[in-house]
Amino acid sequence: MINKNKLIKSLHKSLEAKGYKGRIVHAKHIPDLRYDIRKHHEQNLIYPPLYNEYKEYFEFEPQVDFAQINSLLITAVPQPQLETIFHWNNQRVSLLIPPGGGYYHGRKIIDQMTELLNQIFKPGGYNIAYATLPKKTLAVRSGLAEYGRNNITYIPEMGSFYHLITFYSDFPIDDVNWQDLRMMNLCNKCSACVRKCPTGAIPTDRFLLRVERCITYHNEQPEGVPFPEWFDPSWHNCLVGCLHCQKVCPANKKVKDWTEPGPIFSEEETKLLLNGRNINNLPKETKKKIEDYDLANYLYVIPRNLGVFLKND
Repeated sequence: MINKNKLIKSLHKSLEAKGYKGRIVHAKHIPDLRYDIRKHHEQNLIYPPLYNEYKEYFEFEPQVDFAQINSLLITAVPQPQLETIFHWNNQRVSLLIPPGGGYYHGRKIIDQMTELLNQIFKPGGYNIAYATLPKKTLAVRSGLAEYGRNNITYIPEMGSFYHLITFYSDFPIDDVNWQDLRMMNLCNKCSACVRKCPTGAIPTDRFLLRVERCITYHNEQPEGVPFPEWFDPSWHNCLVGCLHCQKVCPANKKVKDWTEPGPIFSEEETKLLLNGRNINNLPKETKKKIEDYDLANYLYVIPRNLGVFLKND
């Protein structure tokens, strides 16, 4: 077996070489992750429909092919906002997709990180397995990130423009500092996100977001679920998700304009997407665009959300 300290150094060196960041913590903290969520749930601070929707994620049960889970790894890959273009009524409609959240390139990033970590751990005789668990909580608990007042996590130099990926491993690690859930010091004297959020989802009297008021929660619903009557269509600013609070956050000053070009859809393709076509029923060229950017998981929200912009247009 390779020296543990050398392997950890190799891990951080390999991540840093690609511009990534990561932390590794003892697996004994798995119950702590569950408790962090359960505590808020029992205090009625988590919107019940949201909790029920993500119950399996919040109450996760680790399943791996190797004998024992000894550690948890969390990694962060920088990710820009993605510009998608739709043509409609002879006009070009530009809509952004936020970074993180698994909205695009989710599977690609997981596969790339899995390959990288296997290259590091396999020679030492250790295994890794992708983990589905509360990533933001682990990011803060591990010291990788800090919470913003908007409940989004931030990493130095990356801001909130990154994608988190978590893994289980049988790599044995000595217990390391398990940190408190904390908010950035920057937030103590800043209320930019509170003032910018048009729905009042970011409170000042408690830490947790009011999810029932959050734009992201409402535009991640499928076609057929109406927006609340109080919801002003002009509040929409992304194809899915929201960037209102992230754009004004001082912690994102260096990255807030980082945008990369995404797929461009013709007017005929836009019509097909508005009609809610199953990906397998789309033309080959359109299907390839969806798959190239790994957008298939959120294809179900496009008719509803896109329709708001095109109607307004």
